[in-house]
Amino acid sequence: FNNTITFLNGQVLHIHEVLGDVSEKDLRRIQIRETIRSHFEKEEMLFGKGIKCLSLFFIDEVVRYRDYSALEEKGEYAKIFEEEYIRALNEKILQSDSPYIRYLKGIDVKFTHKGYFSIDKKTGRMIDSKEGKNEGADDISAYDLILKNKERLLSMDEPTRFIFSHSALREGWDNPNIFQICALKPGGDSAIAKRQEVG
Repeated sequence: FNNTITFLNGQVLHIHEVLGDVSEKDLRRIQIRETIRSHFEKEEMLFGKGIKCLSLFFIDEVVRYRDYSALEEKGEYAKIFEEEYIRALNEKILQSDSPYIRYLKGIDVKFTHKGYFSIDKKTGRMIDSKEGKNEGADDISAYDLILKNKERLLSMDEPTRFIFSHSALREGWDNPNIFQICALKPGGDSAIAKRQEVG
């Protein structure tokens, strides 16, 4: 295999090459979409065994997930996630009617994802570790669920299945139920830095 594709018009496209105008936002949307689809596949396999599947998104800035200046406080990635989740869910529920599909139908999209970030102790809101000036509402409960209450997080009764994180994971967090990891960061990081972050 030479890692190329040749179109009928003679155009040759090499691996990692893109034709046309593709923005960073488009790439992030595709990453989110594919992570959700992969999550559904893995989750369906594990559902009958009673094993909860979690997916983790690494992001570069808290504001991309939680934007305190926006009306609903949803950042760009939270909005994209909810749009893509609903799209993937609607495709999935057409496939069959099973206990897993009924489980999916019972989870509201707004409860299936949470942010796991450092918390400003004064305001109780999520912050980038290098900043310290953002503010938030129910952020402490999300932080506590993900950081401190692993038993509840891994319960099928807890709707949280997708976690967005920035620098808080540097504090040390281990969860064997993370089956997908998606780095929603611009491509400048080195391969070594990415491996260290995932590790």
